[in-house]
Amino acid sequence: MKVNILAIGVHPDDVELSCSGTLLRHIDLGYSVGLLDLTRGEMGTRGTAKTRKKEGLDAAKIMGAEFRETLNLGDGFFELNKKNKKKIIKVIRSCQPEIILANTLSDRHPDHGRAAQLITDASFLAGLRKVETKKDGKKQKAWRPKVVYHYIQDHTLHPDLVVDITPYMDKKLACILAYKTQFFDPKAKVKGPQTPISGEDFFESIKAKNRVHGRYINAKFGEGFNIVRPIGVSDLLNLS
Repeated sequence: MKVNILAIGVHPDDVELSCSGTLLRHIDLGYSVGLLDLTRGEMGTRGTAKTRKKEGLDAAKIMGAEFRETLNLGDGFFELNKKNKKKIIKVIRSCQPEIILANTLSDRHPDHGRAAQLITDASFLAGLRKVETKKDGKKQKAWRPKVVYHYIQDHTLHPDLVVDITPYMDKKLACILAYKTQFFDPKAKVKGPQTPISGEDFFESIKAKNRVHGRYINAKFGEGFNIVRPIGVSDLLNLS
């Protein structure tokens, strides 16, 4: 299925935590969105790959995404190799997004920055005709997205652009809360070990970061992104 935006995260919940407000806004604008998880999140301290899969599908339903796919590249140990790049290329060529949202360029978790490079490489290579991939036995056509935007995760990075997500903050939190095993849930029957993201105050840090990003554009809440190449603009008066 063709989509306008493909949001890729190395772990299930990366997208919800960092750019779900942006996706919700664009779905409301009439654009289609697909989700791709590079791993099953099997190295997470709380929950299992099985619970993360169900939670991810629940979050995608809340968001209104067209699909959610998982590649199982290996949480914590995936490599920047030809095999993994071609797996991502197949998805890109299949859904032909104009925009890709990808993991942050550098972060506390080593998977995040490494995934950013893997996604960037795959996005470029997907446009080369001599890179051959097949789906259902048929050769795929080359396709390169117009741009890759890297959402900001744990580290405090200065954004190159910010999307106003003020009307979508509550629904963003609902998407995140679909991951019941990962985050604070007072009604949870099964309690796991405490982690940096499992405390009740973690949601305050999410809102605080979105408030800081929003302040850059005079909005209550915003989500920031970094770019590798300059953005092409045809009308300066359409920028805020």
